[in-house]
Amino acid sequence: MIEFDREEKRMVLKLVFYGPALSGKTTNLLRLHDLLAREGRGELMVLDTRDDRTIFFDLLPFFLVTPGGLKIKLKVYTVPGQVKHDATRKAVLQRADGVAFIADSRLSETANNYSSFENLEKNLAFVGIDIETVPLVIQFNKRDLSEIVPETDIERLWRPTGIPVFMASALQGWGVVETFGRLVELTYDAVDRKWGLREGYGLEREEFVRRLTLREQGR
Repeated sequence: MIEFDREEKRMVLKLVFYGPALSGKTTNLLRLHDLLAREGRGELMVLDTRDDRTIFFDLLPFFLVTPGGLKIKLKVYTVPGQVKHDATRKAVLQRADGVAFIADSRLSETANNYSSFENLEKNLAFVGIDIETVPLVIQFNKRDLSEIVPETDIERLWRPTGIPVFMASALQGWGVVETFGRLVELTYDAVDRKWGLREGYGLEREEFVRRLTLREQGR
């Protein structure tokens, strides 16, 4: 679903942070905005409501230019977690090039996590994206809290899927860049296979990831 203008040498990539309400999707973007270098990224736009942090989407843009002159814009969105905003979730998922599923580690949210993941699979199919092929990572957020699902249980349930799984506390700032970095790697692989980022534009995987995950000095 990559937006690519070969004549203008412009490419727009779209990553979406998905998950149940209040799992920490917006907090992840806030942390990325805080931790990553200002050079090459735009400002974070957050739309708040009383009942759910995100009623439409949050957007954090990144920019880079390849040695071959290709201008790449990477847009990172979140979607509202509440079921009543399902139409909005479908709209934001359209043309997604990669997805990070942000799960809530609390034991009380286990059913909501599964329901939200099933909703992700359904909505991806609705917009014509195959969950088996789209770059996808899972983050279990809120690991700093008590009464959370043991990591051993998460490993047992999710590792067989082959989807990369990360533990994180977006509130404390750890596991966030690692989750994003892995999604960026998988997205590069998918784009390179289709459009030849390395051969056609001189952009190596390591450089793509490095530039998009470079931390602000002192962070």
